[in-house]
Amino acid sequence: MDKQKQFNKICKDIKSIKIQGAKNVAIAGFKAYKLIPTKKSKQKIISLRPTEPMLINLLNNADKLSHQQILNHLNKTQKTINKEVLKLIKNNYVIFTHCHSSSVVQALINAKKKKKFEVYNTETRPLYQGRKTARELKKAGIKVTNFIDSALNIALTKSQKTKDVNIIFLGADAVLKKGVINKIGSGLIGKLAKLEKIPVYILANSWKYFPKNIKIEQRNFKEVWENAPKNIKIKNPAFELIKKKYIRGIISEFGILSYKDFLKQVKKRKIE
Repeated sequence: MDKQKQFNKICKDIKSIKIQGAKNVAIAGFKAYKLIPTKKSKQKIISLRPTEPMLINLLNNADKLSHQQILNHLNKTQKTINKEVLKLIKNNYVIFTHCHSSSVVQALINAKKKKKFEVYNTETRPLYQGRKTARELKKAGIKVTNFIDSALNIALTKSQKTKDVNIIFLGADAVLKKGVINKIGSGLIGKLAKLEKIPVYILANSWKYFPKNIKIEQRNFKEVWENAPKNIKIKNPAFELIKKKYIRGIISEFGILSYKDFLKQVKKRKIE
């Protein structure tokens, strides 16, 4: 397969969410850019998933980064996240998560080696990325209960034979000054968690930080209702903001930090 065909295939897989997750999208986008390293190709790759600053940050630093350097950074960051998450989990905890975050999944699988806990998660319509999380955790021997999205209140509060949720771990697509951008539904989770006094931790590496506002991706309405009647407007936002006031801490390569302290650290870091 020639470079243009490889480039086009990666772009198609990113756009269709065959490649999903901020980390995987960034690595794939970087690979595509290296095939055809032009300004035009960079703009095209960024346009595929505009709410992914890790992708933007990597492409803007592509000339001084190698694929191996990226993998080394991500592996080192994940090891730190795993260590910090393990400290937060106590035996018999009920942990809640939403959508699919490779950082969250890997941290929980690692914690399973030393702690006993179970996970509640939501299906994450319309593309059901929560099912991917449930399958991966089940395969690792972790007990999982998968809820429909509209049962979020039941999942997070002790009702209808559910247990109290002790802690929430979420991934991030973008970390901004005012809060974290994550999968649609995450903003509601943050608000409800605050009411129920459940701590929310964001698992993310510092490359997801973006100093400006970022465009929220609006996905095709056909993902929600393929043959919808005419004149029915359908909104399908992929992400939303979790305000920083709802977040207990961010777990990254810097360890566990408050939102304020994370922002201080991230402004000092260099992508290299």
